[in-house]
Amino acid sequence: MVKLRGQELKVFTGNGNPALAREIAETLEITVGNAVVTRFSDGEINVQIMDNVRGMDVFVVQPTSKPVNQNLMELLIMIDALRRASASRITAVLPYYGYGRQDRKAQPRVPITAKLVADLITTTGADRVLTVDLHAGQIQGFFNIPVDNLFAASVLLEYVRGKHYNNLAVVSPDAGGVERARAFAKRLGASLAIIDKRRDKPNEAKVMNIIGDVDGHDCLILDDMVDTAGTLTEGVSALKANGAGTIAAACTHAVLSGPAIDRINESALSEVIVTNTIAMDSKQKECAKLTVLSVASLLAESIKRIHEESSLSSLFV
Repeated sequence: MVKLRGQELKVFTGNGNPALAREIAETLEITVGNAVVTRFSDGEINVQIMDNVRGMDVFVVQPTSKPVNQNLMELLIMIDALRRASASRITAVLPYYGYGRQDRKAQPRVPITAKLVADLITTTGADRVLTVDLHAGQIQGFFNIPVDNLFAASVLLEYVRGKHYNNLAVVSPDAGGVERARAFAKRLGASLAIIDKRRDKPNEAKVMNIIGDVDGHDCLILDDMVDTAGTLTEGVSALKANGAGTIAAACTHAVLSGPAIDRINESALSEVIVTNTIAMDSKQKECAKLTVLSVASLLAESIKRIHEESSLSSLFV
């Protein structure tokens, strides 16, 4: 049983992923706070916090996933409402940080939207941020408040260890993910391979070659997210062409936009292991190749430790 300090801790949620918020609350053996989040006829968001939060330690669970702008505005408005209701401390819990891929100026005259979102969350009144697998670690530096960036690797590892792969190779889908894949492979005692690709347009990727030996190996492609699954399925084709056996994929954030589900179903992937940082729609839930793992226990333990002012460092490995 989780021991919390009376009613000083409250967990609230918008419409981003209420099922995950309820699971977190159940793990903490509390109930989700009562907040009414509705729309006016013109689409404006209306929030009313129905519970007393004066002097309380409040956590708002709200991934800024699809619909991104709607969920982001819900988060900001809820933070503002809680601040005006005299909450003692407000932690924005973003299991998925939307706009995280816009973390630098990759072309002339483009914004750094990940920084803009950080400024909005901070200015609105959040005291700290709790998130999972930021697309780029440097986003933590965009905030002037504490940021705890958890890793879902422990959740994925526990599941993967129970599988029976033949001579497993962990595959990074690009050069940027090598560090993540290497750490994962080390814990599994697996070999490492890298897919060298060249991106021509946003959400499109062309696979060039495979760095490392995958011939006769079962492969696990590891990434932080799957969006349209173009990069993923191109990588599967390249691995098969280089003699790979069974190919699975694992990622934290199942964005799965556009043709993603169709591409996964039509590919040679045996399984795509994801977490529930993002709520799934009916089509995604029906995909037989998707295995969804929960990060509720990880987030609940983090919330408990933040509330009790104890260390989170052991959760970052």
